[in-house]
Amino acid sequence: MKVIVLHDYFESLEGGGRLSSVLAQGLPASLGYGFARARHPFLNVSQPQHDLRAHSAIPLWRQFKLARTFARRTAFLKDYDTVIYSGFYTPLAVPHHPSGRNILYCHTPPRFIYDQRDFYLERLPFYLRPALQAFIDYLQPRYEDAIAQMDILIANSQNVRRRIKHYLGKDALIIYPPCDTARFIWQSQGDYYLSTGRLDPLKRVDLIINAFLKMPQKRLIVASGGEEFQRLQRLAKNASNIHLTGWLDETQLAALVGNAIATLYLPKDEDFGMSPLESMAAGKPVIGVAEGGLLETIIPEQTGLLLESPPSIEAICQAVESMTPQRALKMREACQAQAQRFRTEVFLDKMKVAYYKLQTTNSRKGR
Repeated sequence: MKVIVLHDYFESLEGGGRLSSVLAQGLPASLGYGFARARHPFLNVSQPQHDLRAHSAIPLWRQFKLARTFARRTAFLKDYDTVIYSGFYTPLAVPHHPSGRNILYCHTPPRFIYDQRDFYLERLPFYLRPALQAFIDYLQPRYEDAIAQMDILIANSQNVRRRIKHYLGKDALIIYPPCDTARFIWQSQGDYYLSTGRLDPLKRVDLIINAFLKMPQKRLIVASGGEEFQRLQRLAKNASNIHLTGWLDETQLAALVGNAIATLYLPKDEDFGMSPLESMAAGKPVIGVAEGGLLETIIPEQTGLLLESPPSIEAICQAVESMTPQRALKMREACQAQAQRFRTEVFLDKMKVAYYKLQTTNSRKGR
């Protein structure tokens, strides 16, 4: 059986790309994608690959180009028995694979189409809003038609499963993403708290920084990059206890996680959230927010703290003050045990069960 995993693109070190790479190597399968930056760490040069080279640096045109490329330039899928789709744009390739088996691993239905459409429109300059709306009008019917052609939908969390049911009217199997528990390990306990969330408005890293501005005796490292980097850097410029690193490589990030006291992660209705699990794998408790996928990973008072939604600066300060190094240390074993439930081997075993079950079912149907 020939299998290929399709992912939108490989640029940053995001979770969907890691999952697609892990899955392709674990099955094993070929790997296809819209584009990839040079020497991306998730790509194995010995692995069969299809690079569609659909890169563009122009906002909105990049997304349209990716969608159109998967819709028009994926005739090679006919050579595969099974296609596993990951991302917003790869499902548009499904018409090129009408007689084989099609599986969607859904990280979330595109939020700029559904529950966060107004947010994405309002943050654009007024002259670009019609372009985004036009792209939504182009993508939404094609995406929904593609979903209807999938043999199996797999959601990365209960949270995303509910979105799929609400917006697409489909049920989905839940298989949690893989956590690299071998890479994120306990190293020591330093003198800092850590934020690893991407710097965009929905991650609410500004709240974390504002909280630490009120706690000059507590040290914060913000280990990530993103569109809000410069704004947040200005916000923290006079604070000697706050340091923003920008994007780091995997080794640097794992070292910071492994030596932290605890981590903070407060995104708005996160799809799943890998950062808390990476923290727990290293034995570090998480100060999170009681919404989205974090409700499925953080065990309150055992592997971290969950703040009421929406989180306030005062609540963050109280949580940090209460998460002393001694208290964090006592949570180490529970954190590591919880992360083991999401290790890579568990993910691959469940994906293989779903994959082979589909082969058996379709064989009986004579497909």
